[in-house]
Amino acid sequence: MSSTLLIAAVLVFMLGSALAAALLRDVVASIVAFAGYSFGVAVLWAFLRAPDVALTEAAVGAGITTVLFLLTIARTTVSRSERFEGISLRSGLAVVAIIVTVGATVPALPAMGAAGTPVLDGEVSQYYLDNAYEQTEVTNVVTAILVGYRGFDTLGEAAVVFAAGIAMLLVLRQEEFV
Repeated sequence: MSSTLLIAAVLVFMLGSALAAALLRDVVASIVAFAGYSFGVAVLWAFLRAPDVALTEAAVGAGITTVLFLLTIARTTVSRSERFEGISLRSGLAVVAIIVTVGATVPALPAMGAAGTPVLDGEVSQYYLDNAYEQTEVTNVVTAILVGYRGFDTLGEAAVVFAAGIAMLLVLRQEEFV
């Protein structure tokens, strides 16, 4: 199966999860659908060769956020009067407008890995390829970029994951499961 078909399948899964999270009236089911959407985003980032962003999304979005939402729901009451939420005409039109805009924009993007993309032909990419080893003494260019050139960004992502993990541990430690 080609990567284009896999990415399309992930996008369909994400769209279905997002719609389910928005339309389900059962809060727990909506949280699970939102976790599925976040997992789909993490998988998409992995397909797009951004493993640092994928791991952060999986840890914070699909993992810690889901646990915190479920803990919050466990301490509140849930009403189950209807299964799905109604959609107003204005909200439906806004969603359709966003889908049309994204649908018109995405095909205009260059193919992933194509030789003529600005990323491959750009000055910044060539600078990294030419100078990564001399300036960072790291043999892997991707690692040199993530740690050497984008160190503060990577440190920020690690700090977010760490802070979310500590917050979850604090909540779990103080939580009374009744």
